[in-house]
Amino acid sequence: MKTKYIFVTGGVVSGLGKGITASSLGRLLKNRGYKVTIQKFDPYINIDPGTMSPYEHGEVFVTDDGAETDLDLGHYERFIDESLTKNSSITSGKIYQSVIEKERRGDYLGKTVQVIPHITNEIKEKIYSFEDKNIDIVITELGGTVGDIEGLALIEAIRQVGLERPKEDVLYIHVTLLPHITGSNELKSKPTQHSVKELQSFGIKPDILVCRTEYEIPKDMRNKIALFCNVRPNQVIQNMTADNLYAVPLMLEKEGLAEVVCEQLKLDNNQAMNQDWEKMIENIRNIDKNNRVKIAIVGKYVRLEDSYLSVAESLNHAGFENNVKIDIKYIDSEKINKDTVKELLKDVDGVVVPGGFGSRGINGKIETIKYVRENKIPFLGICLGMQLSVIEFAKNVLKIDDVDSAEFNENTKNPVIHIMEEQINIDKKGGTMRLGAYPCILKEGTLAQKLYKESEISERHRHRYEFNNKYKKQLEDFGMICSGTSPDGNLVEIVEYKEHPYFIASQFHPEFKSRPNRPHPLFVGLVKASKERRYKNGKE
Repeated sequence: MKTKYIFVTGGVVSGLGKGITASSLGRLLKNRGYKVTIQKFDPYINIDPGTMSPYEHGEVFVTDDGAETDLDLGHYERFIDESLTKNSSITSGKIYQSVIEKERRGDYLGKTVQVIPHITNEIKEKIYSFEDKNIDIVITELGGTVGDIEGLALIEAIRQVGLERPKEDVLYIHVTLLPHITGSNELKSKPTQHSVKELQSFGIKPDILVCRTEYEIPKDMRNKIALFCNVRPNQVIQNMTADNLYAVPLMLEKEGLAEVVCEQLKLDNNQAMNQDWEKMIENIRNIDKNNRVKIAIVGKYVRLEDSYLSVAESLNHAGFENNVKIDIKYIDSEKINKDTVKELLKDVDGVVVPGGFGSRGINGKIETIKYVRENKIPFLGICLGMQLSVIEFAKNVLKIDDVDSAEFNENTKNPVIHIMEEQINIDKKGGTMRLGAYPCILKEGTLAQKLYKESEISERHRHRYEFNNKYKKQLEDFGMICSGTSPDGNLVEIVEYKEHPYFIASQFHPEFKSRPNRPHPLFVGLVKASKERRYKNGKE
């Protein structure tokens, strides 16, 4: 079949859940047997979010092919359970960079380079890049809200797609807000009307309106919105706040979103195979609210919880598997020291030290790792968390003087974490990090091998510094096991401590591959150990 295109835009305010809407629709269409992919266009001029502070856009999500992307790609992957690529994350910066490079090469034959057609053509090229790749439906989310000056070229490009492709191959979904006025106790449709009017002024007539609301939309209001926004009443889709993020697809199914989409795109509205998803949601809702486990995430970007979004979601997935509710306690690592660590961690059942860059907050993380190791609190270290686990162990168990990472102290006498010679050579050529999926061989009989139930795995990386093999034998002699390595054995990927109920740390980011219906084993193991610690012999 010909590739179909769905564009998801947003209006009124940001943060309405365009990404969740796109992800949920992707899941519903996939459950009807269609091959779906999702991409995100962000209007900012940065090439990608890789060098941006997490406080700007939350976490950086990494794909198998090493693209540093917007966190919405994490939602896409978790909902549709497909591994996305660099073609799924495009910024205005990438578009302009590509056009300028073509202009410098002379590709435009001396023509004046303009937003139309050169920038818009480049955008469309990214949209059409999925054709002839066995993809039935491409869902494209546009970041920002309609009317933002930096997003105008994106709006113009998707308008042109609607002209270049047959009418039945292109669909526009507009996500808006229906605010509730407490004083008069009523929903207001005027912001939605104005937002649709704004979109129409750019030449795009939305086919479906997804209205975010805290309350049921009365029938007369649906009819009013339909009349004033030039759509049919069944094309006004209610999107209420769900009790669980992963329940949104089923809620939108009930609202008829996928049915309307199939009708508009002239697709067979195959029977929706939602049974597995329904069973998952039923199991989540049946978890006893009194069965709770508290996990601390100790990081330096905790003021914005989206900085650790995939970690938090992975903990929730592991909670589903272990039949417990997860209470996440975000702790600023800069507030942790020898005097405060016990007080800050006294009420938690498990601890995650996630990835990060730079030296700020490092001492607090090391103090945290020392405390959980000595007090047998279940622990998972991720990327930097693994590197700091090695530093803490070398410092406090092996009693090595002046031990550190070369990232924080280039002159340290004992760089247990360093840049390898091969990396230095790569760096000179312009590469700076190990990004994307790499294979890992697990050591037989280790905790890692027990958790994965496999001998070889593939996980996603985002880091520059590595474990220094010079110290490997010393560390293992004192009880730290290097349980996962690269196939050639040169790169240590996982360490664990055998004198502990659950102490494991990975150089990679396991959170990027966790799914609500397929939780990641490292998180499942952490939550299981934390649950056992909290409910010893069935008693809290």
